[in-house]
Amino acid sequence: MKSGHDGGYTLSGQILFCIRHGDDEMNETKLLLNAYYEVLHERLLAKKQALTRRIENLLSEEIEKRSFGRFDQEKYEAYRDACLAFVDERIEMYNPIGIQYTFASDRRQDAFALELQLDWYDSRAEFEALVKAARDLLEAPTATKETSQLADELIKRVGAFPDRSIISGYEAGPAPGKLPDYIVARATEEIVRLAI
Repeated sequence: MKSGHDGGYTLSGQILFCIRHGDDEMNETKLLLNAYYEVLHERLLAKKQALTRRIENLLSEEIEKRSFGRFDQEKYEAYRDACLAFVDERIEMYNPIGIQYTFASDRRQDAFALELQLDWYDSRAEFEALVKAARDLLEAPTATKETSQLADELIKRVGAFPDRSIISGYEAGPAPGKLPDYIVARATEEIVRLAI
């Protein structure tokens, strides 16, 4: 596990977007992505208790399923606490006034490169798919122009970034060190989609 890893969830998306499109370009895609993160923030914050319960269940199920060796109560609690800390980080990173806005433009590329080195999963393709889905929604002839409705539709289509990368990376090579990320990603996907 790497500490502070969830900082990359929104941060990598915002950095990658800014690197490719320029800091001053406030286009519709960027506005939709900001609304997407804000809706995710609100949903996770509102459903934090349900998310916590689901994490506890998923963690127990996954430990039993994978036979990761001896998992006594103390070790289980340590993993559960790590998952819950990751949830808090994720909520903060989806926060519309969160850390993604604190980096100066000249430092964003360095921060993004460092994040890619620290994450055990590669979410670049998933982010590209998120941006494409946002653009597709905006370009659809029948698309509503209500940003919150578009953000809901974007969540329906792609889920919460970068959950797909985490889930597929874990399932390709399950390991105890990846478990907190995986459990949070699975629980998050269930919770954010329930609210739609």
